[in-house]
Amino acid sequence: MTHAELPELTPLASGTDPYGALDPAALRHPDSLKWTLYEEGVIPLWIADMDFPIAPPILAALQERLTRGLGYHTQGGAALRDALRERFAAQGLTDLPEDGLRLLPGVVPGLYAAVHALSEPGDPVLTMTPIYHPFHLSITEQGRRVAAAPLREGQNGKGQPGWEIDWDALETAARSTRLLLLCHPHNPTGRVWNAAELARLRDFVLERDLYVVSDELHADLRLTDAPFESFGADPRVRGRTLTLTGPAKAYNTAGLGIGVLAGHDPELVQRVRAAAGGLMGHPSALGVTAWQAALRAGGPWLRDTLAYLRGNRDVLAAFLEAHLPWVRFAPPEATYLAWLDLRAHPRAGEIQPFLLQEARVAVHDGPTFAPAELKAHYQGFIRLNFATSRALLIEALERMARALERRR
Repeated sequence: MTHAELPELTPLASGTDPYGALDPAALRHPDSLKWTLYEEGVIPLWIADMDFPIAPPILAALQERLTRGLGYHTQGGAALRDALRERFAAQGLTDLPEDGLRLLPGVVPGLYAAVHALSEPGDPVLTMTPIYHPFHLSITEQGRRVAAAPLREGQNGKGQPGWEIDWDALETAARSTRLLLLCHPHNPTGRVWNAAELARLRDFVLERDLYVVSDELHADLRLTDAPFESFGADPRVRGRTLTLTGPAKAYNTAGLGIGVLAGHDPELVQRVRAAAGGLMGHPSALGVTAWQAALRAGGPWLRDTLAYLRGNRDVLAAFLEAHLPWVRFAPPEATYLAWLDLRAHPRAGEIQPFLLQEARVAVHDGPTFAPAELKAHYQGFIRLNFATSRALLIEALERMARALERRR
């Protein structure tokens, strides 16, 4: 795809391409799992890291923090909790009590702790597939069963492919469950559940007396202008809802472990945190510093980054329409992750290793996002991370197109 063929992109605040000079040789530093898992020459579009440098205010805060001791720390004290309550309030979680926030070493430990605290071995735990793999692993690795409600392929408001909640499947899967693990925005499809869907889902959990753990890690990575509403914003469900989030995705700091468990029922918050006991650990001092800086001064960097991601998403959509029209793709409303349906290709049964070997592009394989009994259902899907430079993204897409069309 030539630059003349690119769609009109969302303008950047700076008026220039801040990531056009990203160098694969520099990105492939020895500490990067994303760039070193596969051999040199492979473009890695798999794990959910952005290739962009972190926000300058975060970098400056970390450098300043390293001039002081790294012993036991206050975990941000009241300043961080006040900033978090302000952020939550903007998304509908108003009036969080003082003891309704518990810092964690990350969101994934919170998923495991919630499953452990709010279900028993052998219990079914409800979630909607495809789903970020720690969801189903947090269930099966602790001796519970995945009660899966597969999302339904429908259409969005523009007549394009889209993903919807299958209410009949949810109803069937929810029998005998007490816990729903919700991903909002959804990983890997990129859906942001809208007001009507959230209202119906809240009615659903009230009718069935379910606890809800809502992973809202990607809430700050919305690619539309629609406001975000946390699942727990409705007072009717506040007493049964726990929200998990952190700065790792929006601010590209996954290596600095920190997250938060938030809820309006302090006893429920404590019940989940206590279930992990000393097995969980604490957030790092540098993670606290990074999150404080992000909340205080990271907004302009995030706005520019979202504009760039919108442009990359639009490039991806235009490329697929022009060169691979048989690939089904619903442009994500949030995240920098694309869920692509390549089941029409003759090599769909081995699509991830095929793209790795033939195109030299690494993506996440679709079956990763389902429990064992549903893995075959997602064979031929891939999750592609488009949070890289536009030049690298286009090169990867061109490699994929050549390999896919050569074998059709």
